[in-house]
Amino acid sequence: MMMRTILLAIPVLLGGCAAQDAPTAQKAQNSKVSPARSLNMEQLCKDQAAHRYNTGAKKIDVTGFEQFQGSYEMRGFTARNESFICSFDAEGHFLHLSMR
Repeated sequence: MMMRTILLAIPVLLGGCAAQDAPTAQKAQNSKVSPARSLNMEQLCKDQAAHRYNTGAKKIDVTGFEQFQGSYEMRGFTARNESFICSFDAEGHFLHLSMR
């Protein structure tokens, strides 16, 4: 009698394990940078590069702007052709400056 009860309970218990919740829908990132924010990012990048390379911000040129999934990058170079990349997070906050 006890064995029959256990054998009948096993499919019920395993059936509960097989039930899965529907996967949650993922949303794509639709963050676009406003022109004002991108200008602020450019100025911050120039200021950081000028400080790092010990030169004036007017001698820094930003040549490229790329958006990735959760970040932005600005490429540029100094008057002495030293290239760099400024990285920003998804909200436009400065992360770091990479010398290339």
